[in-house]
Amino acid sequence: MWAYILRRLLLMIPVLILVSMIAFSILLLLPGDPALAILGPERARDTVAYQALREELGLNRSIPVQYLSWVSKMLVGDFGNSAHYQQPVTLLIGQSIGPTVQLAVTALLIALLIAIPIGVMSAVRPGSWLDLLGTTLALSGVAIPNFLLGILMIMLFSLVLRLLPVGGYVPFTQNPVESMRLMLMPAVALGLGLAAVLMRQIRSAMLEVMNQDYVTTARAKGLAGRHVVLRHALKNALIPVITVVGVQIGRLMGGTVVIETIFSVPGMGKLAVASIFFRDFPVVQVEVLLIGTAILFSNLVTDLLYGVLDPRVRYD
Repeated sequence: MWAYILRRLLLMIPVLILVSMIAFSILLLLPGDPALAILGPERARDTVAYQALREELGLNRSIPVQYLSWVSKMLVGDFGNSAHYQQPVTLLIGQSIGPTVQLAVTALLIALLIAIPIGVMSAVRPGSWLDLLGTTLALSGVAIPNFLLGILMIMLFSLVLRLLPVGGYVPFTQNPVESMRLMLMPAVALGLGLAAVLMRQIRSAMLEVMNQDYVTTARAKGLAGRHVVLRHALKNALIPVITVVGVQIGRLMGGTVVIETIFSVPGMGKLAVASIFFRDFPVVQVEVLLIGTAILFSNLVTDLLYGVLDPRVRYD
């Protein structure tokens, strides 16, 4: 298996190079002079500040030299400084990555807690009212955008019922209860769309597995229905579900951009929106590169989990 992991890591290198080119090209796609866009119309009149920013961004050099210089600094951990916040990009990313990871993990857990039970019950009793309810919830989760769901939840649970705070963030290590209260609505708004996709996938996989010969044999041996579903059918039905989860990680990371902005969560998504607004390209470039790297590693973990759920899968 270690040889397989090493081979996959080596295959990631060309993809990361392509992602780095895309991230670097963000600066070049801006119409006009990026330095003028970052400084603004008033500060741009200061020729000293303008020339200093061009020197800092390396705009006075050729594009290949700029890219190679940027990549070489990245490889040694030098992510540069934020043009707007006047702080190291490493510090800004370090402060914002915790809330984003907590939001994404909580949303994923909520999605699994909703999708697995409803998907299994829908498959065990196809055509029943449980199946109809699960189908309705799945279609609703796919149809309603997460930003609209987030706004509706704020109006209902914060403004009308006054059960949950409108937004904000408290680290889990500082106050676990308050942290989960603040994280509940954004995590649900982000996770329901994923839950809808997983719910339909689990139902389809369970319906296929329940007709397999080994499930029929388990029932013929007199095993309890719950034992057959949980120990035999569900484990094998989760294999295609893991693939969907791995694919949806990118969508989950993209959704944090909108959700963190709506609920004022100081994560990487909100930082990205602010950096785009202020034309703070050093921060945007690093965030694009980090998100691309996270998606690649999530796909690797997804492939490795196949071997955990299915003993027939071997990595040579």
